[in-house]
Amino acid sequence: QVQLVESGGGSAQAGGSLRLSCAASGRTFSTYAMGWFRQAPGNERELVAHISKSGGSTHYADSVKGRFTISRDNAKNTVYLQMNSLKPEDTAVYYCAASLIGAVALSDVFYDSWGQGTQVTVSS
Repeated sequence: QVQLVESGGGSAQAGGSLRLSCAASGRTFSTYAMGWFRQAPGNERELVAHISKSGGSTHYADSVKGRFTISRDNAKNTVYLQMNSLKPEDTAVYYCAASLIGAVALSDVFYDSWGQGTQVTVSS
C-alpha cells in the first residue's frame, strides 16, 4: 500500500482559494490513480476529483467543475487540488485516496489507501 498525508486545508472566505496537497510514500506512486473525496457532517463521502495514473485524464463532480483542478507530480509523489471560487457548501473534510483501478472509480470502496483528512471551512 501507499501512505498518504494531506496538507493545505484551512479557512477561506467565499470566493477565495485554497490548495490541498497529498504526499505519498511507499509503493510506486505512478501505479495509482488518485482521488480527492470530501465529507461534510451528515453527508456521505463523495468523490470530488479524480486523476489517472499518468495525469493525462481527469474527472470532476458537477458541483466543482470549473472551480477545482486536480493535478499530480509523479516525480514528487504528490497530488494537488486547487480550489478556486470557494463556496460555503465546499466546507468539509477532504481526503486523498489511491486506487489501483485505472478507470474513474466514484465509490470509495475502490480505493486502497486513504489520508487522514484535512478540514476546509468556507465562510460567507
